Amino acid sequence: MTDVAETEVPPSGTGADEPFVEAAAIEDEDTALFAGDTGVLPFEARRVLALVMQRRYLSAAEHPAEWTALLTHQQVLSSRLHDLFVELVVDRDYEIAYKRQVRPDGLAVPVLLRDEPFKRVETLLMLYVRNRYHQEQGAGHPAAYVDAEEMTDYALGFLAHDETNLAARHREIDNAVAALVRERVLEEVATGRYRVGPVVEILLPVDRLRELTAWLSGQDGADRHDGTAGTGEDA
Repeated sequence: MTDVAETEVPPSGTGADEPFVEAAAIEDEDTALFAGDTGVLPFEARRVLALVMQRRYLSAAEHPAEWTALLTHQQVLSSRLHDLFVELVVDRDYEIAYKRQVRPDGLAVPVLLRDEPFKRVETLLMLYVRNRYHQEQGAGHPAAYVDAEEMTDYALGFLAHDETNLAARHREIDNAVAALVRERVLEEVATGRYRVGPVVEILLPVDRLRELTAWLSGQDGADRHDGTAGTGEDA
């Protein structure tokens, strides 16, 4: 009697005409973008990772394609940043992402992100435009706007009563406005008129707002404060 070999039964849901194909991992794909490239992420993931490292924050409004890529690859991007002791923070409500230095207790880690406190006048204007943004949002308005003149008047109100060099103070205020434009807290929509960006609530959350309001009440004219307004960290 001839022995009959047992036939191997294919896994459930497969057959001879339905071969099981295992999805290839990202690392198995050909992702080389230049000679000698050993990176494993696709171009769009690498680009958004570089932008996150380069900028204070990334917004969906300014970079819609990169924002989509960030959400698509969020897990692996977070992992790459964790390798550097950096955390990726994604706020889906405001559609803003930014990085934050990780400082784990008990571990001596190199700090890649340096603290960059806002100057005193920059902080004053941050408080002012943040309050304006909150008021307009509460009133149901789609956007908040401020004028250069009102920001100047607000900042001048915190000067010492015996201040005499008003020209220097005006230059300081102008520089502070320019800094907030660079940080994309403000966007100039017409000469001397600015739209307040939603990132102001990320850079200056409610708890920090209270701290800085108390700080302003006790200031003696120091040029810089001893903390950061909001994230305050950049590469």
